[in-house]
Amino acid sequence: MSEPPVVVVGAGPQGLAAAAHLVERGQEVVVLERGASVAAAVAEWGQVRLFSGWPELVDGAAQRLLERTGWVAPDSGYPTGDEWIDRYLAPLAAALGDRVRTGLTVTGITRAGRDLVVDSGRAEAPFLVHTLDADGGEGRLSARAVIDASGTWSQPNPAGADGLPALGERAAGDRVSYRIPHDVSSHAGTHVVVVGAGNSAAHAVLRLTELARTAPGTRVTWVLRRGSTGSVFGGGAGDGLPERAALGIRARRAMEKGLVEVVTGFRVAELRPHPEGVSVVADDGREIPGAGHVFALTGFRPDTAFLSELRISLDPALEAVSGIAAEIDPNIHSCGSVGATGARELAQPEPGFFIVGAKSYGRAPTFLALTGYEQVRSVVAHLVGDHEAASRNELVLPSTGVCGGSGDFDGTADGCCAAPVLQIGARPVAVG
Repeated sequence: MSEPPVVVVGAGPQGLAAAAHLVERGQEVVVLERGASVAAAVAEWGQVRLFSGWPELVDGAAQRLLERTGWVAPDSGYPTGDEWIDRYLAPLAAALGDRVRTGLTVTGITRAGRDLVVDSGRAEAPFLVHTLDADGGEGRLSARAVIDASGTWSQPNPAGADGLPALGERAAGDRVSYRIPHDVSSHAGTHVVVVGAGNSAAHAVLRLTELARTAPGTRVTWVLRRGSTGSVFGGGAGDGLPERAALGIRARRAMEKGLVEVVTGFRVAELRPHPEGVSVVADDGREIPGAGHVFALTGFRPDTAFLSELRISLDPALEAVSGIAAEIDPNIHSCGSVGATGARELAQPEPGFFIVGAKSYGRAPTFLALTGYEQVRSVVAHLVGDHEAASRNELVLPSTGVCGGSGDFDGTADGCCAAPVLQIGARPVAVG
C-alpha cells in the first residue's frame, strides 16, 4: 500500500511553493484551496500593488518547475495582486496540475482514529483532513504530513480597539468594510472614516483623498489608536522597499495638505446609528459623527478552529507559532528585520504538522513573501529527511528600515520607528 501524500492547505503563494518543493523532492502532494481558483485571497486585493519586486515574489523551486514549461520569470517591477496571479501563481498551479484541488474547504484535521486526548499510536497514525465542497459534499483525505498555509485573510480584525467588535459594529452591517476598497467612487460626496495605522489603511486613505479632490463634499477622517502619527508614515530613505517608503511619504503629504483629517489616540468603542450612517465613538467619549462608511483596516488574525483536534502550540499573545513568537513580537522588537524561520522553529507537538506563511505569524504584521518561501523550503527538506538543508538559512531580505513595536502604544513622541512590514502593500495614488 502506497504512502499517503503530504496535504497542503491553501493554494496561495506559500502553499503552491510548498507543493513545488515537494514535487522537486519526488513527493506526492495534494493542495486544497477553498476558493474557486488558486490564490483566491490574493485575487480579493488584486488591484493593490505589492511592495516587493518580482525577484522577491518568486520561489526558487517554483521557478525551476515553471522554467521546464518554457516560463520566463519577470525580472523587474512591482506587480499588482492580479499580475502576481496571472504571471506566476496561476502558471505555477497549472504546472502542478491535478495536485491542486479548488473549491474544497478544510473543516478539520485529526489523527486517524484518535481525538485530541489519545496518546497511544498517535505519531504513527496518518492525518485525516476533512473537507467540504461547494455543494455541501463532505470528504476525507489521508495524509502523511500536513502543511497549513491557509493564511489569515479570512479573519480580519474588528474596528473595536479591544480586539472585539465595537458596540454596534455588527449592527452597522454594510456600513463597515474590512478590506482595501476596489472602487471608492460610491463614496463621493460622503464622509468616510478609515481606522488603522498600517499600509492597507494608508492606501485606502490615499485613494479616498484622491476622490475628495474631484468630488465636492467628500471628507476623509483617518483614525489612529496611537497617540501620534510618527510611526505611521514609514521608514523613508531607510526602507529597503521603496514602494512602501513612497506610500508613507505620500500619506504624510496628504495630511499636511489638509486632504485628510487625522485623529490620534482614538480607540473605537462604539458605532452609533446616525442619519448619515454611523458615528464613531472612542472609549474616552470623543465622537466622529455622520460617517457614511467605515473602513476598519486593522490587520488579521489566524483561523485555528479547524485545528481543534491537533496538538498545536501557539503564542498566547500573538497566536503565532510558539517557536517563532519571540522573534516577531511587536511588543519586544522596536527595530530591524525579522529573520529566517524554518522547520526547527515551526515544529509543533503534533509531528508532521506545520503552520507556515502569514498564518505562522499569527497577529504579527511583519510577514514577507520571501520569509514564507524560506519556511516552506526548510519544512519540506525536514519532511524528506534532509536535515542539513532544513537547518540551513538561505533567506536574504532587503533592509526594511522598519520598527514599529507596540511598546510605546500610549506614547505621543515621534520616534525612529516605521509602520509594521506587510507582505502586501500598494503603490500609492499620487497626491499633489
